[in-house]
Amino acid sequence: MTSSTEHARFRGLTWDHPRGAHALRAAAEQAERLGASVLLSWDAQPLEGFESAPIGELAARYDLIVIDHPHLGDAIAQGALQPLDAVLPAELLADLAVHSVGPSFASYSAESHLWALPLDAATQVAAVREDLVDRTPATWDEVRELSLRAPVALSLAGPHAFLSLCSVAVSLGAEPRSLAPRPDFVADPAPLFDRETALAALAMLHELAERAPLDTAALNPIGLLDRMRTRNEIAYIPLVYGYVNYSAASTVADPGSRVHFVDAPAAVRGGRPGSTIGGTGIAISADTRVTPELAAHLGWLLSAAAQEGFIPQHDGQPSRISAWESDAVNATSADFYRRTRRTLDASWIRPRFAGYTAFQSEASAIVRDGLGRPFFDPVATLERIEAAYLTALTSAAHHTQTGATP
Repeated sequence: MTSSTEHARFRGLTWDHPRGAHALRAAAEQAERLGASVLLSWDAQPLEGFESAPIGELAARYDLIVIDHPHLGDAIAQGALQPLDAVLPAELLADLAVHSVGPSFASYSAESHLWALPLDAATQVAAVREDLVDRTPATWDEVRELSLRAPVALSLAGPHAFLSLCSVAVSLGAEPRSLAPRPDFVADPAPLFDRETALAALAMLHELAERAPLDTAALNPIGLLDRMRTRNEIAYIPLVYGYVNYSAASTVADPGSRVHFVDAPAAVRGGRPGSTIGGTGIAISADTRVTPELAAHLGWLLSAAAQEGFIPQHDGQPSRISAWESDAVNATSADFYRRTRRTLDASWIRPRFAGYTAFQSEASAIVRDGLGRPFFDPVATLERIEAAYLTALTSAAHHTQTGATP
């Protein structure tokens, strides 16, 4: 935490991947070399680590935490973070509200406050090895057809089975509900999904899962993209969180085939591509004293200059519209940003109530279990998901009423 010495010292926690750590560490080192009066160090842990450690514990050890927006419900319930509109300049937040791509900025808003700065923008998009595919699908019917003649994989590990279900539902015209418990503290009994849409989405996933390459169901997005780039075992993934790092040209030191990212499939050509937004934001722990120098450093990370230059030059994935539209930024990534922008702009924001991330993990396990059974029963699978959702929502409503942590 911050000290009373001449140079305030801060500790941050991010995720252990070049996209998550390199730019933040390089920026902190640059600031120190230039004699800035704020010293910042970044630790890193696997992305899954944020699921296993309560965010309140992390906030007690770190000043800054890189989070995904679904963690906000638990963070707010535990009093782990401070609202940024209370400690950062209003002009900075107003600028980000206008210039952040897609719903990145909005995803970090809850209970009338902003809780994280949208550092990194990502959503589920399609990944393709163009050397292995005769035509890149644009619709789910075309994905089905491709899976009959080329290896098509799904992202099902961790929370991604459930997120894929949500995204297919979005593309079929019915978003899952994203409401928090009502102010009267009664959990809304309305279902999470439109029933017919969810059953159609589950049937789609089951058909594709049956044809997916062996041993891919247990791979997280990084594992899937690693295999896709280095082997010829995956030609196409319809929904996987985009990583610009895999879209860069291969080098002698890092051999592999270039993975291209394109918009996620829609129900019909020109329709809404179904996707669930991810990305990461920088949150500030509740007990951290925000100095003007720290605020200035964070503001620089989100500035046009950093987002269009420093961030992508250090393996980051920017969140600013001008970076996504930049010729220079797109030139080094096979137009990663331009080819997926429509999907990001149309992506769905997940709920942010206390206990949501635990429900997300449970629902994903239910989807995987349903898809893996010898006799697939989409109705039973959907009923299990809805029961888990109602339990989670009821628990969140109870917390809102009593202040007890779910």
